[in-house]
Amino acid sequence: RLLAELYNGLCLSSLGHTKESLEFAQNFSFEDTDVLAVTYPKSGTIWMQEILPLLLNGGDLTPIHTIPNWDRVPWLEEKRLELMPPSFHTSKAKTIYVMRDPRDVLVSSYYFHQMAEFLEEPGTFDEFIGKFLEGKVLFGKWTDHVKSWMHTELGDRIMHITYEEMVQDLPAALRRMADFLGRNLDPETIQKIAEQCSFQTMKKNTMSNFSLVPKAYMDHDKSPFLRKGHAGDWRNHFSSEQLAQFSSVIHKELEGESCSLPWSLDTTGGNGC
Repeated sequence: RLLAELYNGLCLSSLGHTKESLEFAQNFSFEDTDVLAVTYPKSGTIWMQEILPLLLNGGDLTPIHTIPNWDRVPWLEEKRLELMPPSFHTSKAKTIYVMRDPRDVLVSSYYFHQMAEFLEEPGTFDEFIGKFLEGKVLFGKWTDHVKSWMHTELGDRIMHITYEEMVQDLPAALRRMADFLGRNLDPETIQKIAEQCSFQTMKKNTMSNFSLVPKAYMDHDKSPFLRKGHAGDWRNHFSSEQLAQFSSVIHKELEGESCSLPWSLDTTGGNGC
C-alpha cells in the first residue's frame, strides 16, 4: 500500500496527489459562475457529484449515465479554505459546504481505508479513532476543516447543509440548493433528481459507484465503496468508552467557537462548537 504524504501539514495520498496537481489547484482560475461542493472526506462528496450536475442542467440525466463522477465533477485536489487558490476569494463562485456527524465520518473512513489499496491499513477500530482524532488521516483533522469553512467571509456565496438533512428529506435539501444556485426547478424535476440521487440508484450506477476503478486500487470485496448511505451507523461501532474519548476531544477542540453542531456527540446531551 502507498503511504500518505504531507502537504502543508496535511496527509494526502501519494497516488492521487502529485506536486503538479497541487500546483494546478493553487493556480486554478475561478470564474464567477463556478460552483464548488466542499466536504471533509466521507461526508457526502460523491453524493454532491451526483446532485450538482442535475441541479445545474435542469435534471438532464445524460451526464449521470455516461460520464464517471470523477470527470463529471472533478476534485480540485484541496478542500480546506486556507488552501484555496487566490482567485476563489476574488471571484463570485458559490460554495455548498456539506458537514456530516464526525462519528459517521470516522466509521465510513475506517471501511474506506480497508478497501482503498492506496491508503494505509486502518488497524483496529480503536487505533483508527486515535489516528482520526490526531489528524493522521486524509486532509487532517475534522475539526480544523469544519472551523475553516464555518468561519468564512463568503457571505451569501456559501451555503451550509448537513448530510443528515439530506438523508432525512432529500427533495427539501435539493430545493434549498437549487434556490441558492438560482435555479428555478419545478417539483417534478426535483423529485426526478431525488430519485436519481437515492443511495440505491447510485449504488447501481456504474458511473457513480466506483466499480470502474481497478481492484488494484479499490477492493470492493473488502468493503463496497457505497456502503450504507444512512446516518447513525456509528452506534454499531463505538463502545461507551470510545464515544466518551471521541466526544471529549471534539468538544475540547471546538471550545470557544461561535457555531454549534447539529448533533449531540455524547449520551449526556449538549452540542459542540
